[in-house]
Amino acid sequence: MNFGGNEINGVTFSATKKTKVSVTHSKRLREIAEDDITFTEEDANGLLLPHNDALIISLNVLDFKIKYVLVNPGNLANIIQLRVLEQDKLTGSIILATKLLTAFNLASVTTRGEILLPTNNEGVMKTTLFKVVDGDMGYNIILGRPWLHEMKTVPSTYHHLLKFPTLEGIKQIKGDQPDAREMNEISVSSSKGKKHAE
Repeated sequence: MNFGGNEINGVTFSATKKTKVSVTHSKRLREIAEDDITFTEEDANGLLLPHNDALIISLNVLDFKIKYVLVNPGNLANIIQLRVLEQDKLTGSIILATKLLTAFNLASVTTRGEILLPTNNEGVMKTTLFKVVDGDMGYNIILGRPWLHEMKTVPSTYHHLLKFPTLEGIKQIKGDQPDAREMNEISVSSSKGKKHAE
């Protein structure tokens, strides 16, 4: 079975035999060669299957490797916890700008500001704008569409993998399934505790 030919913003999406998903980035004026991004069953080797785990990665920010980073293509913003900035002594770089962020369940949180931080993954440096929040969201960072689009990243939650084009070819960032399962256990036990407290 082959679905093909769908193009969105110069990116062609196709799927073949339910086991291979391809994304082709068209040639750009910057002379980056045309690259195919594919996911195969081999990309899922080593994962505990079946799973329903979130895509959690580690992210290099400045000189720090930050764990418990949720990749969420549904997010309109990149979000970082205030406590992460406090630990890394970066609170002085926060630009005061409050915004109201609303989640899918209509719960909202007011940001403490914004911060521009360099991220580096697989040799690709990007200056990334994060909204700063001070609350208990569990994750240290949530990467949303702004970072994913800037990196031209194609995420696969099933394969626990991010792939993106670079001048040296396709690079990838592997998700951390044990971290995802740990976060899921914390979330489940927190919700049970809240039910018992009510």
